[in-house]
Amino acid sequence: MNSVHSEPKSSPLRGGHTFHIPVMGTGFTIDTPLKVAKYGISSVVSIVDDVLIEQMRKFHCERSGEPYTEIRHNEEDSRARRITAYLDLLDLLVKRSSQALKSSPFEPGSEIIRYYELLPESPLKQAYREMLSTSDPQETARLQEDLREAAEPGSIDVNIMTKLDSDRYHKGEKLPPEYSDAKAALRGFARSGLRSSIVFSAGMNQGLYAYAACFEDFFPDSDGILKKKIVLKVSDYRSAVIQGKFLAKKGLWVSEYRIESGLNCGGHAFATKGHLMGPILEEFKEKKDELLEQLHEIYKQALASIERPAPEAPHKVRITFQGGIGTAEEDELLLHYYKVDGTGWATPFLLVPEVCNVDEASLDKLCKATEKDVYLSPSSPLGVPFWNLRTSASEANRRRRIEEGQPGSPCPKKFLVSNTEFSERPTCPASQVYQKRKLEHLPQEDLTPEQLTLIKEGLFAKACLCSDLAGGVVLKNRIEEKATPAVCCGPNIANFGRIASLEEMVGHIYGRLSLLTNKDRPHMFINELKLYVDYLRREREKYSLELSNLTPKYFQEFKENLLGGIEYYRNVAMRIVEGNYDRFLEDLNQLSREIERTLMSEAAA
Repeated sequence: MNSVHSEPKSSPLRGGHTFHIPVMGTGFTIDTPLKVAKYGISSVVSIVDDVLIEQMRKFHCERSGEPYTEIRHNEEDSRARRITAYLDLLDLLVKRSSQALKSSPFEPGSEIIRYYELLPESPLKQAYREMLSTSDPQETARLQEDLREAAEPGSIDVNIMTKLDSDRYHKGEKLPPEYSDAKAALRGFARSGLRSSIVFSAGMNQGLYAYAACFEDFFPDSDGILKKKIVLKVSDYRSAVIQGKFLAKKGLWVSEYRIESGLNCGGHAFATKGHLMGPILEEFKEKKDELLEQLHEIYKQALASIERPAPEAPHKVRITFQGGIGTAEEDELLLHYYKVDGTGWATPFLLVPEVCNVDEASLDKLCKATEKDVYLSPSSPLGVPFWNLRTSASEANRRRRIEEGQPGSPCPKKFLVSNTEFSERPTCPASQVYQKRKLEHLPQEDLTPEQLTLIKEGLFAKACLCSDLAGGVVLKNRIEEKATPAVCCGPNIANFGRIASLEEMVGHIYGRLSLLTNKDRPHMFINELKLYVDYLRREREKYSLELSNLTPKYFQEFKENLLGGIEYYRNVAMRIVEGNYDRFLEDLNQLSREIERTLMSEAAA
């Protein structure tokens, strides 16, 4: 079998953006590629909510003058077809705007000037500066043509939460497995014309991963190039190995491992057992080559078994990180000390209206948000901790329904139906139907008042995230007038207190200016550690009320992992902390004492 080259040729001018904009909710970044891709910035679109996707396709077709024919909900394979149609529209519009940018003059205020002014320091930025300083008209023209060729757009990537894979029904009959939510979304992406990546988040879904092998674009073409790439969002190295091997055995290559902090992020938070980001990043740095070698051998064998050409050298693999990054110094630390290939900046971009979809009222609340306004809530119907803005319209509406004696949501979209406690067909724990039945079945006589209060609070806390996470975009674009937006910002929002332009936020990332309004903000590693100590304390309180199935062994392991992480930070502090070394160590010591107080001994747990 002939080998093929594993990577396409690249431009001799290198130095694009080193950050991406991760997915935020279902609506905040639903059309972000239309706003930033032409400037070389990659971003991620959620393909969970096909109702919103169809609304946005109509909106952007009307705005751009493209023809629009509705794909109705009850049509054959409507979910996948809606997603394909929307992604193809994004692709068309981004290519159009990118070509217009390349054709614009090198004059102050033009699009191509904006493209190059946004870039970080790099050979590409240096080539731009050289062009500006060249006095020879012929040489200037030649350099400008090179720069036009090098002005490539950012990627239009998509995200699927792998656990959101509910079965679909038609006229009361369950449809075949390939019509489930996640598989239909995957099919929608696979059939689109995009040359980009799909991000799998929230853990492994074996059926979904196996289904990816049904689509040609995930395999290398005759030149060894992957038209569509797979990105795994992972919490640690072990998860990367397990999921990477599973996919490699199917002949599928993981092109990027996107490490995300377990707690210091936005949206759903998947806490580890106290494993901290510093040690996790160190392990990836040390074992990246080992990971590639392991997976490449499995991958080659799998491709050979299905008679596909296998590259002799591994495809390129990127290791990136996202979760709570707040300063240019922290970004540099990740890129240069931990050797990641890129970083993700999410929550701060919620304050950039030209990038993300946030309605005016929510934008004002985000600007004013304090640490107490952003909390790790039980709001998600998935039963996973969820970062929530306490002052959002969604939360106000949820509390109003409780006060009126009608807790729960009407559940209009049903993307998070997962509970079969009271019926064979799943319902959503945030729905009025489920909450009413759950209250009726609570064994109140067997519960203490404290237990009953905590259970009811947890039950009523569930919010209608399907509809409300789309609220910001439908309000901002006047698609719906009565939406009540939920906002899934991470705790980092409390450190940014004003609206910013794209230039300002990119400048903040690259250290040209600072947008921090909280000058006393601790290091991101300290912030994550604090979040884990708080999380441990809450879990310990639930355990003491006999409302947890955790064990003393769990708490002991959690404690040991946290203390091990603290010891790691002490050992590397001189290399990873600039300027605030003494404070960093003081914060570590204080948090170490708090961990000991929370778990005085194994017996206490």
